[in-house]
Amino acid sequence: MEKIQVLVTDGFEKEGVDILRGAGFQVTESSSLPVETLLEIIPKYDVLVVRSATKVPAEVIQKGERLKIIGRAGVGLDNIDVSAATASGVIVMNAPEGNTISAAEHTIGLLLAIARNIPQANNSVKSGLWEKKRFMGTELYGKTLGVIGLGRIGRRVANLARGLGMKVLAHDPFVGQEAVKETEVSLVSLEGLLRQSDFITLHLPLTEKTRGLIGEKAFALMKEGASLINVARGGIVDEQALYQFLSQGKLRAAALDVFEKEPLPADSPLRNLENIILTPHLGASTHEAQVNVARDLASQIVDAFTRKIIRNAVNLPTLDQSSLEKLRGYLSVGEHLGCLVRQLAEGPIKSACIEYSGEITNYDLSFLRLYVLKGLFSDQPRVNVVNVSLLAKEQGLALSERRVSSAGEFLNLITVEVKGKKKVQAAGTLIQSREERIVQIDYYSVEATPQGVLLVCYNDDRPGIMGHIGTVLGKKGVNIASMTLGRKRKGGTAITVLNLDEEIGEDVLREIEAFPAIHSVKLVRL
Repeated sequence: MEKIQVLVTDGFEKEGVDILRGAGFQVTESSSLPVETLLEIIPKYDVLVVRSATKVPAEVIQKGERLKIIGRAGVGLDNIDVSAATASGVIVMNAPEGNTISAAEHTIGLLLAIARNIPQANNSVKSGLWEKKRFMGTELYGKTLGVIGLGRIGRRVANLARGLGMKVLAHDPFVGQEAVKETEVSLVSLEGLLRQSDFITLHLPLTEKTRGLIGEKAFALMKEGASLINVARGGIVDEQALYQFLSQGKLRAAALDVFEKEPLPADSPLRNLENIILTPHLGASTHEAQVNVARDLASQIVDAFTRKIIRNAVNLPTLDQSSLEKLRGYLSVGEHLGCLVRQLAEGPIKSACIEYSGEITNYDLSFLRLYVLKGLFSDQPRVNVVNVSLLAKEQGLALSERRVSSAGEFLNLITVEVKGKKKVQAAGTLIQSREERIVQIDYYSVEATPQGVLLVCYNDDRPGIMGHIGTVLGKKGVNIASMTLGRKRKGGTAITVLNLDEEIGEDVLREIEAFPAIHSVKLVRL
């Protein structure tokens, strides 16, 4: 079996490389690479690992014929075209936890530095001066810290600030009060936070909605003499507006670790201000953070290939471990059902309805939906769970879902109904928690194994059907692995499903179909 080829750039730590090589992957290490070089070499790699220096635009992703994963050793994804990766079916994953402590501690360091003018005082003493009165500071104890973005880093900053005796307000539209009980912070509106906070710190990603979030309007709402800290992403703060409010004295101070353009341009007016502290993107620049991020990302990549477990993918839903274990077998059932009904429906699928029944309805089923869709579009080139939602949308699939608490005689049941050239339904489940079974086709009860080659016959419920099919296949030397008959009433219409050990040709299908009581025959490949 050919080894998985991994290209790691931007100084990926040895501990991460060791994990990848320990899993049997072939790892090529490189410094930061220009786009031109990546375009030449990317076709031979299955995985690309970058930090922030190497850019991964759409043209690189599209050249990655074997590319399956792009790993960002860190949190920010500004240097990766995630939309292009999704369209190409490439997983983009980051490592959001490894630098949490380092980024939070750097935030607190900057908070203390602007409160007590530490860098400015240091420069003054080193230049031969002794200016105690000039660098009069302020205590943090009793002051209000506003935390915008209450993810891992934001929460840790909040806890550290409380340890300093600060009152903490927070704003995060995606977090409810119940979820932050342990942090003992008060959730408020953005406007309320800006008006009440003595110090404001940012811990949110750069998106279209957050770009320029802290601009002229936000600065105007802040308290006279407030201070701002940004160790999140450049672009969230409007640097021109920040310069104006700092130079006018409306803001007491600011500390930035990230900028709209990095490195910070030499002619940036921020460099000329006395009341701002500037650091060169040091939030995750500790040895511990670099090692933790490398280990986390490498382990995620290994798990994706060896255990089929996807963690921290930004273009896929994330399941917790318990949900994944519960749903694991049903993912394959869902994919096989999608593949089965697609072939029986004959032609492009216009609409699909997925029904989930039983215990599985208590779990997040977004990942299971992707596997059903993957089966429905399995005839498309390079389709996978990453790009199938986009593909379904582009092709105008009308998708609906419903949940039913009871699965009848089964513990769980997945039912897929589609409309193509024909309307087709099929249902499947796991027997004894591990063996896949198709238990319905077009509402006829059957019991077939969804693998290999299936022969599906629609026929009248009359004697001689099984004998005829067996005779034809026997003459061709084709072995029947199993067979099942489903009917709704004696002597009515019925369905016959056979698992075959090998493919059969169109001529064999037509010979089987020639029997008067057989209406149609379809060969399904799973």
